[in-house]
Amino acid sequence: MAQIAFATPAQPAARLGGDPRRTTNVLSLPVARPGGSPRGTSPRAAAPAPAASAVRGPVRLTRRGRFLLIGLPVLLAATSALVLVGIFTAPVMAADSGASVRVEAASVTVLEGETLWEIAAEFAPGRDPRVVIAEIAELNNLAGSTVIPGQTLFVPTGG
Repeated sequence: MAQIAFATPAQPAARLGGDPRRTTNVLSLPVARPGGSPRGTSPRAAAPAPAASAVRGPVRLTRRGRFLLIGLPVLLAATSALVLVGIFTAPVMAADSGASVRVEAASVTVLEGETLWEIAAEFAPGRDPRVVIAEIAELNNLAGSTVIPGQTLFVPTGG
């Protein structure tokens, strides 16, 4: 290790606790070499090892850390609250949607070889059969236009 020696002014030996014949003190300091660390030392050896029982200071959060710690739980709580509100109010909205419209309808049993077109033309002769077939399908929750002999259908009769 390269050293530079400095001479300090003469001080009383009794005060320094050293040899009473000594009149100067030499102070040696390590000097950084241009090529890196002082000779005989490595950069790892130069840094003191942290104590095992070191007391840590307060935690400092970055902007991203604050978002994750505060913003994410708040966002999840708000989303959960909206989902719960939606679950409990959806049946109420469905009941209040005004879907309960009174329709005059007749109960008809389908005969062998009868189609929805014939039933619509028979029970609503003054209306377009396509509109009446759509209403029959809606009233009876039919997926298609196929009917089975013996099946009971509600057919709208009012105009």
